[in-house]
Amino acid sequence: MDTYETNHMAVKHEIKSQLAKLLATEDLIVEHKQVKTASFNVHTRLLTLPMWEKASNVVYDLLVGHEVGHALFTPDEDPPEGIPHQFINVTEDARIEKLMKRKYMGIGKTFFRGYSELSDQDFFDIADEDVNNMNLADRANLYFKIGNYIDISFNDEEKEIIQMIADGETFEDACAAAKVLYEYCKRPKEKVAEMPPVASQQSADGQDSEEQQDQQQTSNSSEGEGDSMGDGEDLDEVTQQIGEPEVQTADALEENIEDLVEFDGYENVYVELPKVELDAVIASNSEIHEVIDNAFRIPGNRYHVPDEKYVTFKRNAQKEVNYLVKEFECRKAADSYARATTARTGVLDCTKLHTYKYNEDLFRKVTTLADGKNHGLVFVLDWSGSMSKVMLDTMKQLYNLIWFCKKVSIPFDVYAFTNEWKHNYWDYGSDDKVIIEKPEMYEKKENLLAINDEFSMMNILTSKVNGKELEKQMRNMFRIANYFSDVYGAHYSIPQRLGLSGTPLNEALVTLHQILPKFQNENKLQKVQCIVLTDGEANQLARHEVIRRGNGFEPYIGTRRLMPESTFIRDRKLGKTYQVPYDWKGFTNIMLYNLKDKFPNTNFIGMRVLESRDANNFIKMYHSFGTNEYDRIITDWKKMRSFSIKSSGYDTYFGLSASALSQESDFEVDDGATKAKIKSAFVKSLKTKKLNKKVLGEFISLVA
Repeated sequence: MDTYETNHMAVKHEIKSQLAKLLATEDLIVEHKQVKTASFNVHTRLLTLPMWEKASNVVYDLLVGHEVGHALFTPDEDPPEGIPHQFINVTEDARIEKLMKRKYMGIGKTFFRGYSELSDQDFFDIADEDVNNMNLADRANLYFKIGNYIDISFNDEEKEIIQMIADGETFEDACAAAKVLYEYCKRPKEKVAEMPPVASQQSADGQDSEEQQDQQQTSNSSEGEGDSMGDGEDLDEVTQQIGEPEVQTADALEENIEDLVEFDGYENVYVELPKVELDAVIASNSEIHEVIDNAFRIPGNRYHVPDEKYVTFKRNAQKEVNYLVKEFECRKAADSYARATTARTGVLDCTKLHTYKYNEDLFRKVTTLADGKNHGLVFVLDWSGSMSKVMLDTMKQLYNLIWFCKKVSIPFDVYAFTNEWKHNYWDYGSDDKVIIEKPEMYEKKENLLAINDEFSMMNILTSKVNGKELEKQMRNMFRIANYFSDVYGAHYSIPQRLGLSGTPLNEALVTLHQILPKFQNENKLQKVQCIVLTDGEANQLARHEVIRRGNGFEPYIGTRRLMPESTFIRDRKLGKTYQVPYDWKGFTNIMLYNLKDKFPNTNFIGMRVLESRDANNFIKMYHSFGTNEYDRIITDWKKMRSFSIKSSGYDTYFGLSASALSQESDFEVDDGATKAKIKSAFVKSLKTKKLNKKVLGEFISLVA
């Protein structure tokens, strides 16, 4: 097996993109496209690289390093006129590769190994050629690229030109050397032949080789022929007869590198997240509860059942809330002491003076506790139809966390993502139900991720309102959640705009790029945590594309689905790309990875309330059946009715049993209950408390 086949392996384009960015030490935009040659736009800082699928990794690294060299060191200016581009390429390639080796000591080995492989594969098409019979431009090109592997001869004048190329530091130097090189190559071969050779062409005994003697005989025999050059013949005429000099090795290298490009399959597409206008996306807290209050203002005692449930739940939940508060304060205190600093005051400690013979530390010390960080929590609640059966239990878990926030004075916002709030968006105060124009969430452009026009983030609960208003809002949201759990048994209705919809989870993750920093700035927080309460993942988003129909129709911005593996989510500010995977859940994960990269000090926590029958399938989405991690999680589920997954896009993804959460944690039995009933109630109470403490304790470890 030859070197090429041995070294060849699948190339990960985006890993090479990261290489390019690291080498350039700047936020280059790197795209791999189905193009023949690389290009760099100095204005947009866009480096376009061909998809060299047939290249080995070492050759790929060489080509990337070479193109980054041009991006770093070749200026955005036109070269001097009268010098063929090929000749400037020879001298400029030598210059930028020298500068790259100087900038990155380790890249010299990459160039050495890469050009060695290209030489072995005869990418310069010189296998059947006598290199020393080529013009100086070809020999110079070979000398600076693969001179380590072949013997190349130069005479005295040629050596000076080679040294001029090697000494080039600026683009002007490279152009000047290219001009001298070009002028030299235009000279007739007979004139060049008169130059005494520098590299020895003699045999060991000092005699001319047979090849040299043959060449000399050929030269002598041609002197008397009619087509020989006369003494008075004009040099320009001779140059025209000879023809314009070319750099054949450069042409060969370019053509052979083009053969490494793969043109089959889909073109790579790079898409970006839109920057949404929050005013157009967020349904305000006051607006939402105005709609709810109007709906629940109907007289009657129809809400007594959910309201009684709410009061009972709130009373029973205080133990879990107090546990959360205790854990949070303990962890904050432990963290503060762990970060405590001790410093000498410069004042003698008289109690230690008697130890002066063996103790050098005689000064008083002061211990300073680092200030605890002020926290904030952003909750994202799934308001989709599939949540209907677990919405009430999910809301209970959310309320535990909200009451915890209130007790420790942590600001919070709760957003519910939906496609229903804007649906049939009319003025409810008018008799004619006049349709209101929906504001644009973002400017639609090609290759931006597309967000559903109906999408909204409903700010259903917030710490910005006073305690009395928050209590009313929580009671009302409890009514709505209770309605979903028993639609046919409930004796009341809810506002149409608060109905459940599809699952725009990924759209919600897009908006967090604006919501999180806004929340942090408004509340002057040092640390923000994000908790997503959902029953599953969502379908991937589409991208915008300009649709051209022809036949006189104007093009318009439409949408097209993302092609897995050939589509990349690009974040320009981070300088990172994320490949869209085949599996549908993977899209949500890369959206989360992007958020975690963007906000490295934020924990993104997933909470999923599960029916018992759904737990196994959910776990298998992240861990294969029979693996150690799968077995561990299943054991936790059977024993604790809860588990945590660390291998998703979330920092931690909690799975919680809906049936276990719905159980009341109080140990209550009727008077005269049998021993069996008392035991059963006690065991049930312990299990529920055990579940809550385990999950809530791990939660606090993430947010404290």
